[in-house]
Amino acid sequence: MPEMNQRIVLASRPRGEASVDNFRLETVPVPALQDGQVLVRQHFLSLDPYMRMRMNDAKNYAAPQPLNEVMIGGTVGVVAESRHPGYAAGDSVVGMGGWQQWAVFDAAQPGALRKVDATRIPLSAYLGAVGMPGVTAWVGLVHFIEPKEGETIVVDAASGAVGSVVGQLAKARGCRAVGIAGGADKCAYVVEELGFDACIDYKQHREPAALAAALDAAAPKGVDGLFENVGGAIFDVVLSRMNAFGRVALCGLISGYDGQSLAIHNARLLLTQRLRLQGFIVSEHMHLWPPALKELGGLVAGGQLKFRETVAPDLAAAPEAFLGLLKGRNFGKQLVKLA
Repeated sequence: MPEMNQRIVLASRPRGEASVDNFRLETVPVPALQDGQVLVRQHFLSLDPYMRMRMNDAKNYAAPQPLNEVMIGGTVGVVAESRHPGYAAGDSVVGMGGWQQWAVFDAAQPGALRKVDATRIPLSAYLGAVGMPGVTAWVGLVHFIEPKEGETIVVDAASGAVGSVVGQLAKARGCRAVGIAGGADKCAYVVEELGFDACIDYKQHREPAALAAALDAAAPKGVDGLFENVGGAIFDVVLSRMNAFGRVALCGLISGYDGQSLAIHNARLLLTQRLRLQGFIVSEHMHLWPPALKELGGLVAGGQLKFRETVAPDLAAAPEAFLGLLKGRNFGKQLVKLA
């Protein structure tokens, strides 16, 4: 058993835009295992936009990240030592181990730790396409948008861990999938590798009128379902192209995570187009995880669901990688390699 552990804690709360100064790298002892606990050598850490909101001491769907404690985060790794009968050394597991190299889990706590099969699916994929981001895509699309064959589904942040899965699942259900992403390389990947029907580069269409014209070309029959990750001007433009009785799954508002105002300027359309808008947090729909993971795991194992990863080299690189994620500098799922 190792004696020391490296971890990153939240040192201070951001005032406006987050910075590396809000984090602190520490070396601390690894605690001795108690009955029912499991020690995991973590291999990969997931970096996700929701972490930014939890850095603030403000009302949210979850408690704020405590100061001077390990940053919250999903992880995958291998059991190094176990004092729980359900786990043995060598088991591959996924849990919320946080920004640290070693994590102790109370394995008896429901949902704290889950064994996974790393022989058919890469271990890192359990933090992406076959993990929380993939399940988020599945729940938002299948459960809330309820796509029907022939409909047009739009998703922004389309090359990211969630958006990339949304489009592929929509195509598998006979829909037209239109992505919105930042950069020609990301749009090329979304269309040529992931199989979307079209992708709009918002960096080339920064004015609302230009973005609307590009969306008209990509979705000539209008938009039936919107999976919203960004908010702001992009959200307004897509709302203006929604068909009657369209459905919006509101997953994220990353353009406002540093405190920017995100007014909806086309709110009248919610009424005139009789739209259904549902904000959702995937952890509140645990009953949907088993069917979602079954489909996602089968598709990844069979090579039918593609994904891409950006991997920071070590724990010390996590803060910069996280800030880059918030700026859209990652390509696909943002991970940190821990082992």
